[in-house]
Amino acid sequence: MIGTLLKAGVAAGVIALAACTEKPQVLGESGRKVDATAWTSSDSAKPGFAASGWKGGDKAAWEAQLRARSQAQNDYAR
Repeated sequence: MIGTLLKAGVAAGVIALAACTEKPQVLGESGRKVDATAWTSSDSAKPGFAASGWKGGDKAAWEAQLRARSQAQNDYAR
């Protein structure tokens, strides 16, 4: 009986201490995540993952693609 309680206590302690090993999740000194703007394209962008008619670095084409995609999902426009 005491051995079972001891094992349960040790197991609970191990589980409680496992949470102490989590790494802190901080963004950095500025506190802001820095990414490229959405319509820019990197050299690693593959054509298979881009919509047809979109050219990297063209903000107007990016916004037109977003409008077309949202209209395709609009139930009232069908």
